[in-house]
Amino acid sequence: MAFSYASFSTPFNGFAANPSPITSAFLGPSLRFSTRTSKTRNPSNGVSLKSSNSHRFLVKSKNFSVYARAAAEKSVHDFTVKDIDGNDVSLDKFKGKPLLIVNVASRCGLTSSNYSELSQLYEKYKNQGFEILAFPCNQFGGQEPGSNPEIKQFACTRFKAEFPIFDKVDVNGPSTAPIYKFLKSNAGGFLGDIIKWNFEKFLVDKKGKVVERYPPTTSPFQIEKDIQKLLAA
Repeated sequence: MAFSYASFSTPFNGFAANPSPITSAFLGPSLRFSTRTSKTRNPSNGVSLKSSNSHRFLVKSKNFSVYARAAAEKSVHDFTVKDIDGNDVSLDKFKGKPLLIVNVASRCGLTSSNYSELSQLYEKYKNQGFEILAFPCNQFGGQEPGSNPEIKQFACTRFKAEFPIFDKVDVNGPSTAPIYKFLKSNAGGFLGDIIKWNFEKFLVDKKGKVVERYPPTTSPFQIEKDIQKLLAA
């Protein structure tokens, strides 16, 4: 299955000169759009945006060549990450299993619906080999400020999350976790390598290759058919 970026039903107000509140929230205060030709740089993400009267934008990453090499040389299974308890976990343990990788947060407006649906999907498909890998991240509105033990207690107590939860990471900027450099290099999205908000999702096949990327507004239940296809493959 070739990678494609899942489309938005309403693509952020068409990147109009006056973006909707959700657009501003996803992009953050450091990115601004106008109808005049301009160039704005986000220092933390190393991304430049060029706009024109037709509202078309070109996104570039200064780390593109590094990301491209990583994409050519690796699969998800080549990485070792730390779990929420600080233990090293080699992701090759997930070989042969479809994965949904999600950057999560405890205090986001999307938290309740996403955690609830993720837990239900995991319960439904875990015995068929499906896994969810959750990576807490505090880069979007400071909505994951807690310690690892606090994050674990929140997810496992309030939402009965049984899927693996990992160490808190950065998903954008100079301290981006290697696993997220790989994911973004394989699935650039319509804004390049920027993760736009909490609960962006990457679907990975049994061989560790990214096959789909979904924006934060895509609910886990909307991904169910794609999960079923990978399980059947």
